[in-house]
Amino acid sequence: MGLHLHLDPVGGAAGDMFIAAMLHARSDLTDRVLADVAAVLPAEVGRPELTEHVASGIMSRQFKLVLAKGGINARHGAETTYKAMRALLETAPLSDGTADAACAILHRIAEAEAQVHNIPIDRVHFHEIADWDALMDVTAAGSICAALDGATYSLAPLPLGGGLVDTAHGKLPVPAPATALILQGYDWHDDGIAGERVTPTGAAILAHVTGGSHGTRPPGRLSGVGSGAGTRVMKGLPNILRVTMFDTAESGMMHDPLVQLSCDIDDMTGEELGAATDTLRATAGVVDVLLLTAMGKKSRPVVRIDLLVQPDAAEAVAARMFDVTSTLGLRRSVVDRLILPRSIETTPDGTRRKRTRRPAGHDTLKVESDDLDASPTLADRRTAARKGETEG
Repeated sequence: MGLHLHLDPVGGAAGDMFIAAMLHARSDLTDRVLADVAAVLPAEVGRPELTEHVASGIMSRQFKLVLAKGGINARHGAETTYKAMRALLETAPLSDGTADAACAILHRIAEAEAQVHNIPIDRVHFHEIADWDALMDVTAAGSICAALDGATYSLAPLPLGGGLVDTAHGKLPVPAPATALILQGYDWHDDGIAGERVTPTGAAILAHVTGGSHGTRPPGRLSGVGSGAGTRVMKGLPNILRVTMFDTAESGMMHDPLVQLSCDIDDMTGEELGAATDTLRATAGVVDVLLLTAMGKKSRPVVRIDLLVQPDAAEAVAARMFDVTSTLGLRRSVVDRLILPRSIETTPDGTRRKRTRRPAGHDTLKVESDDLDASPTLADRRTAARKGETEG
C-alpha cells in the first residue's frame, strides 16, 4: 500500500512538533528514533523525552530534551559549524538512511544561512539551532524520514505569525530570514496570532519531506492521526502540528494529480525550440515534457509542447512557457495519472536500477539510462540492461 502523510501546521511547525506528531501517529518508530538520538547525544547532556500532552483539549505528544541532572549546559562543548555537525551525523552509528536524511535537512538550513550572510556554506555557524536539542531534532526527523522512505507528503498553508524574534543578530521580523528562504514558494496565511510560528529547523524538515512544494493530498483510506504540541500556549488555538496518514494505493497503484500545459508552435526554429525545451525540462515542478509534430492552421507544420506539472508549480511554469516560447496562449487541464511505487537501488559497480512492484505482485528492474550511457559500448549497455531485467 502507498503511504501519504498530510501535515496541518495548526499552531505552527518546529522540529520537535514534527517528531512528536509522527511518533504519535507511528508509535512503532519510537525505539528506532530514540536509539538514533542516543547515538549522537552525549549522556552527560541529557536524554530525549516523548510524553503525552493536552494542547487546548487536544491529546497530543511532546518531544523535548531533558537535561541530565547536574549535567552540562546544552550548548557546552557543541561544535556549531555546519561542517562539524555534519561530520558528527556521518560518523555516528545510526540506523540505515538516517544520516543521509538528517544531513539533507541540515544542508537546507546551512544553505539558507549561507545565503543570508553571504558566506561559504562551510563557514556557517548555526546560532539559533546550535543547541544539542536542535541537533537531536534533525537526527530524529532524519530517522523518521528514512524509516518511511517512499512515502509522499502534502502540506496545508503555513501560519505567517508576526512581530520580531530574538536571533544572534538582534531582533528580526518573522518569518526569520532562513525560514523565509527555505519556504519560498509555499502558501502562507495570517490567522491573527503573532510570534514565530515556523522555525528554521521546522522549515527545513517540511521542505525536505515535501520536496520543495506543497504537494497534493490524494484520495485514500485514513489510517492514522497524530498531533505534536509546541511549548507555547495560544489563546483559542491548539499549538499543534497534525499529521494524517492515508493508504493511497490500490493494487499497488497511486493517484498522482498533475496539471497539463500545452501549446502549438509554428514560428520558432529548431534551435529555438530545443533551447526552450531544455529550459522547461529544467524548471522546478515540471514532471515531463513531450514534443509532438502535427499540421496546424493554414496547413503549417506545428510542434505541440505538452508539459506535466506539479499543481503547486503550474502558475510559475506557465509564466516560464510564455517567456521562452512564442506562444500567446496555453491550454490547461488537470490530469489524474496512476503511478506505481518505485525505489532506486545501487549495484556494487555503482549502477543504479529502478525497482517497481507490479500489480500482479512481481518486481521489475530497469537500469538507469544515464548509467548505461557510461558503459563503453552498446553491447555492454545491452548486457547490463538484460542483467538487471533477469535479476528482477
